[in-house]
Amino acid sequence: METKTVLITGASSGFGEATAKLLSESGYKLILIARRKDKLEKLKKELKTEVHIQQTDVTKRGEVEKLFNNLPANFKNIDVLINNAGLAAGLDLAQNSDLDDWEKMIDTNNKGLVYCTNFALKTMKVRNAGLIINIGSVSGSAPYPKGNVYGATKAFVRQFSRNLRADLAGTDIKVSNIEPGAAETEFSIVRFKGDSEKAKQVYEKTRALQAIDIANTIKWIIEQPMRVNIDNIEIMPIDQTYAGLVTSRR
Repeated sequence: METKTVLITGASSGFGEATAKLLSESGYKLILIARRKDKLEKLKKELKTEVHIQQTDVTKRGEVEKLFNNLPANFKNIDVLINNAGLAAGLDLAQNSDLDDWEKMIDTNNKGLVYCTNFALKTMKVRNAGLIINIGSVSGSAPYPKGNVYGATKAFVRQFSRNLRADLAGTDIKVSNIEPGAAETEFSIVRFKGDSEKAKQVYEKTRALQAIDIANTIKWIIEQPMRVNIDNIEIMPIDQTYAGLVTSRR
């Protein structure tokens, strides 16, 4: 079998890093991109397969275009795009939120995903082959106080994934959307702008998902037969579920 080439965005930590390590063990060729070059270089040294790393900010269209236009010849045919780069910035009521935080989430979670998808599809459609895996969130369908723009960006990811499937009907290009619940990664540290103590409290006395759980799911999706497309999958930790509607009493 021909070795698959997989591009992972946000590969320097969390789901992206865990997925790179797992896929490397099975011999996949990897293109790893993130903003932190030092983390990518360290990760590359740990992996057991062919790896191309590129410092790239997915929120900048020019950088994404440059990445795709300058891939080495043996990495140009991307079989799998994993749109993993994403973040939450701040946890405030909408009326108290920082507009810069809102823009940062939209730029990363939506625009960055759209840029990478658009350029990857240019080559996938020529070969009539490929798989796009988007990392959404249960927040895209389950609203919660202070989730405002973060939840909205993940609702976009879900609907964009569905619309891609509709557009690609009749081709051999697959699209999957993975929606994790609470996962203990750098996610909350980023959300709370480096406050590790505050981030730690999010996962206290609970069994949260780990990065390897999502990596295992990604690998499983990639290795499904051609006839199978995993449209959407929600993954919740055992200690998290839906809380129902809330009624304010005055």
